Amino acid sequence: MSSTERALPSLPLALTPVLLTLVVLGLQLFYFGDFTPHVPLAIGLAITGLVGLKLGFNWSDIEKGVFHVIHVSLPSVSVLITVGMIIGVWIASGTVPTLIYYGLTILSPQIFLAAAMILCAIVSVSLGTSWGTVGTVGLALMGIGAGFGIPMYWTAGAVVSGAFFGDKISPLSDTTNLAPAVTGTDLFSHIRNMMPTTVPAMLIAFAIYLFAGFAVIETGDVSFARIESITAALQDNFYISPWLLLPALLVIVLAVKRMPPIPSLFAGVVAGGIAAIVAQGEGLHAIFTYSNSGYSIDTGIAEIDNLLNRGGIQSMMWTISLVLIALGFGGALERTGCLETIIRAIMTKIRSFAGIQTAAIGTSVATNLVAGDPYLSIALPGRMYAPVYRAMGYSTLNLSRAVEEGGTLISPLIPWNAGGAFVISALALGVASGNMENLLYIPLAFACWLSPVLGIVYAFTGIFSPRATEEEIERWKESGEAIADLDAAWVGEEAPRPAVTG
Repeated sequence: MSSTERALPSLPLALTPVLLTLVVLGLQLFYFGDFTPHVPLAIGLAITGLVGLKLGFNWSDIEKGVFHVIHVSLPSVSVLITVGMIIGVWIASGTVPTLIYYGLTILSPQIFLAAAMILCAIVSVSLGTSWGTVGTVGLALMGIGAGFGIPMYWTAGAVVSGAFFGDKISPLSDTTNLAPAVTGTDLFSHIRNMMPTTVPAMLIAFAIYLFAGFAVIETGDVSFARIESITAALQDNFYISPWLLLPALLVIVLAVKRMPPIPSLFAGVVAGGIAAIVAQGEGLHAIFTYSNSGYSIDTGIAEIDNLLNRGGIQSMMWTISLVLIALGFGGALERTGCLETIIRAIMTKIRSFAGIQTAAIGTSVATNLVAGDPYLSIALPGRMYAPVYRAMGYSTLNLSRAVEEGGTLISPLIPWNAGGAFVISALALGVASGNMENLLYIPLAFACWLSPVLGIVYAFTGIFSPRATEEEIERWKESGEAIADLDAAWVGEEAPRPAVTG
């Protein structure tokens, strides 16, 4: 039974589980100083369940909402499991050590951050997955940055900027396909319409990383003896060869050929396992162990050991458990109508295009913040705001860009979100053990937050804000989606506004 078939909660009642969850979350993170948001989000799910019971839902109704959202996001959990396997196996095969080795010998510290962002962007566009990029190339770049003495949070910021840029504009990405699907636009028109924010954001981020490399981060006195000791340790413990980059190239080729991401990544696991057996002399049982429990080595170099002792399915369980709880919380909020009530309350106060565009971006960000799910942060505002754009005569390409930027790009900047939790885990930022300094990667992921800021600027200036074309209006009419007036844009021309209770 959906929330539209019964009375929606009042705004105070809808806000109750959101605000109480944020209070408990703040208590856990900032008062106790314990970065484990699992229990606060589970408490939030329970509070939302109580709200649902007050509204007349039974537990089976709420449970369906919880498991529906979890089911929709299971492919992402599958990606997490596969990436965990690929990290462990690619370290054992020498693929990640080879990337670190050549990165330290080819790149210079001054250009490293800018180069890291561009490399991650290229790989992410090719793969169509930011998570796969962060967990493979991103991990190797963290090792290179450590060798150059660059703080982890700077490297992580550059990796996240590049990886999620690719996820935003790759036609192979699930979120890039989801945004136009829920707003009723064309995929490639959606990608083209994102360029006015994406390209400037990347150029500005590139310039900042270059400036930081030359003027902000102290890279001039990098110890070449230290870099030499790291590369020597890699050569002592691994066979290093350009041939060992073939597993990574295989994944990219399969992605370019439009193979689904999970089979493509698993092919990378198999290729990495073969490379580990042939090049590094590993046994089959060892490959199974690395896939499940991660790789383990003692090189005597702390920076290398901290990065190479990781991977495996089990290393992803902290992230997966957080993702499942956050998704369940988001599903309960959606099922009980709490999110819908909050969005409707926002829309009653806004009548201008600039206001509605800002609200769409803000709603996606807030859904990411509260529900912890990048998919829900795209799908829910995309469904709710689309009729308003049609009523205003603006193309829903504006909306698809808004929810992509507030959803996809902000996801990795929220530590308890699925995207943020994965970044923290895959890049070994140590936040779960209390190293909060590395959360500085959030403001340093410039491309991620600059893009929605530019989108808001465009909305207020009116540039890059397309009106609906005649073709688009005709398509709305043919599909029955045209709206006669703004007041009808809430739920459609023929549907009455739902009653408000609570």
